[in-house]
Amino acid sequence: MVTATQEHGSRPGSVHRTLDILEVVAARGGASAKEIADATGLPLPTVYRLARELLDSDYLVHIREEKRFELGYKLHQLGVSLHQQIGVPRQVRAEVSALHEQLDLAAYFAVHRGSQITVVFTADSPTCPRLRPIDFGFHEAAHATALGKILLASMEPEQRALHLDPEPMPRFGPGTITRHEELSAQLAVVADRDLAWEHGEFQAGATCVAAAVRSGNGALLGSVAVSGTDARMAQAPEQVETALRAAASRVSRFYRAGRTQAH
Repeated sequence: MVTATQEHGSRPGSVHRTLDILEVVAARGGASAKEIADATGLPLPTVYRLARELLDSDYLVHIREEKRFELGYKLHQLGVSLHQQIGVPRQVRAEVSALHEQLDLAAYFAVHRGSQITVVFTADSPTCPRLRPIDFGFHEAAHATALGKILLASMEPEQRALHLDPEPMPRFGPGTITRHEELSAQLAVVADRDLAWEHGEFQAGATCVAAAVRSGNGALLGSVAVSGTDARMAQAPEQVETALRAAASRVSRFYRAGRTQAH
C-alpha cells in the first residue's frame, strides 16, 4: 500500500501536502490534526496552517465538538453528479421517485455529514419542479430550510450555537425565523417529531417538509423531503406527512440493513 508520505516526491511544493491531508481525512472518514500529522509526517503547525486554507476554501469542515476535520462542501459538490448516477442506491432512488409520483410534488434525498447538507437525488417534473436554489448552500441557510432544521434539531444546543449566525439571522424568505429563541422552540418540536416544515422561509411562495433518515443507533444519516407551492402543500398536509414518514422509514430500514446496491 502506498502511504501519503511515500508520494511526496511526485507532487510539487505545498500541493502534495494539501492533497496528503485530504487523502488522510478521506481514508479515515475524518481525522484530528494530530492524526493527520502522524500519518503525513508534517509538523503540527504546518497541518494547522494548511487545514485553515482548506477550511477557507470549503475543502474541509471542522467538527469542533469532536476536534476533527472532515471533507468539506466543495468536494461534496464536485461529487454530486457521481452520487446521482452511482452513489445513491437504486432502492433509495425508487422510494424518492415513488414519493414524487404519489404526492405530485418534487421529492428529494439529502445526505447529512457534519454541518453539511447535500441533495444527492431529486425527482421532479414540469408540473412540480424542484426548488432551484436547493442544489447548494443549505449549510448557510439551515435555519430557513426543512432539511436544515432536521440537522439542527439533531445537535446539542452548544453544537448548534456554533453553526448559527448571530441575531438577527439572515432572512431568505418572508417567513424566515431570525431569532434564536423562536428557532429553538421550533427545533424542539422537530426533534420530537423527526419532521420539519418550512413555510416561505427559504423561498417566497414555496413550502417544504422533511423527515429524518436514521441509522440503527439513531444517528442522523440524511433526510427525505418534498416541496411545492404554498397552495399545493396546504391542501392535505396530513397526507403529505404520512407519505413522507413512510418513505423515510423505508429508506432508514434500507440503510440499517446495510444494503448498498446502486444500480
